[in-house]
Amino acid sequence: MVERMPAAQTESRIKRRLIWPALLGLLLFSIAFVAIPVLLIQPFRPQTQRALEISYLLRRWSPLATAIILIAAFALVIWQWQQVSRWRKALLLVLLSLSIVPAWFARQNHFEWMFNPLQNSAYVKVNDASFVRDSDMVLAVKINNEAVAYPVRLMAYHHVVADAVGGTPVCATY
Repeated sequence: MVERMPAAQTESRIKRRLIWPALLGLLLFSIAFVAIPVLLIQPFRPQTQRALEISYLLRRWSPLATAIILIAAFALVIWQWQQVSRWRKALLLVLLSLSIVPAWFARQNHFEWMFNPLQNSAYVKVNDASFVRDSDMVLAVKINNEAVAYPVRLMAYHHVVADAVGGTPVCATY
């Protein structure tokens, strides 16, 4: 004769098994909040208006969302702590620790990491600028009879050049 577990005990066991996919799902959801904007806004890739809207929306909400997700993951770990074996406790701690990373990353300005300003731009005479093609678009600045041109193709990674033209500090960007 097969002994049957009481319904409450069976339900509790099912809930305890659901914690693992719940923790993994929370971790992936948290990662998505910070990874999607990075994937949508990349140097050297075209960006659509919709992709920028999604990216900035996720970027705006990611600090709050990842904090709530981290708190939820922490609550699930506490709820499970007494009922799991030692190796599963270690796995709970690993998943909880991994949930801290997106919460931290959401509070960083990773767009500045991706598009850092070009601080020390170098100059060449027009005849020596063999790396600039006739078809290249340039940002041109002329102040006090001094003219400079910044090739957009070369600025694509930086988006910003801090410079001085004709004795006047300028910030060229696009």
